[in-house]
Amino acid sequence: MPDGRTAQLIDLGAPGGTVLLDVISTELPGATDAVSAFWGPRWPRDIVIVVAESQKQFAALAGGGTDVAATTTADRIMFAPGAAAISTADLRIVLRHELFHYAARPDTAADAPTWLTEGVADFVGRQVTGQPPTSVAAALSGQLPTEAELATAGPGRSAAYDRAWSFASYIADAYGTDGLRALYVEACGEGHPDISIAVRNALGVELPVVLTEWRQWGNP
Repeated sequence: MPDGRTAQLIDLGAPGGTVLLDVISTELPGATDAVSAFWGPRWPRDIVIVVAESQKQFAALAGGGTDVAATTTADRIMFAPGAAAISTADLRIVLRHELFHYAARPDTAADAPTWLTEGVADFVGRQVTGQPPTSVAAALSGQLPTEAELATAGPGRSAAYDRAWSFASYIADAYGTDGLRALYVEACGEGHPDISIAVRNALGVELPVVLTEWRQWGNP
């Protein structure tokens, strides 16, 4: 790739897996550029991307459910075989989302708040669309997603992910992408404080103020 990174693309025998990896190969340089533009260039130089043979294998090796296109583990990004059926535009978002997880994994604690890790990953992934989450933000409850909402399959999880994306987008809009990255590092790194302290340390404001501003941003 242009930045000198290498990628191993592995098809474990999925129907359409070869075609899927061809599309991923085409999209990968742009995805690495997008991740480095936000996170900086210091992340793993070797990228491993695997397409599972079956949904059962995807669940066993990567913990992915039937409504998940890809997941990221400590050493690889794994795509479900069903990802071969999604559009190139959607695949572009998924790849950038998962590649951010892959890049940030060494600096992300196991107990990091899921709503922030997923919201930032969606921010990085969806920047390519050029579309802010205004339709989501218009219906904001002003409440951050809970771990349970993000873990339970169904429309509630989709809405929770959208709230997480909206919050990350607001932080980037109000405090810059440097502010969003600083918040991620402060709130998600090993030994991180709770979110109230992390917001104060990273952004210099109190969490209730940020939540109020986020709600106003989403409901102009």
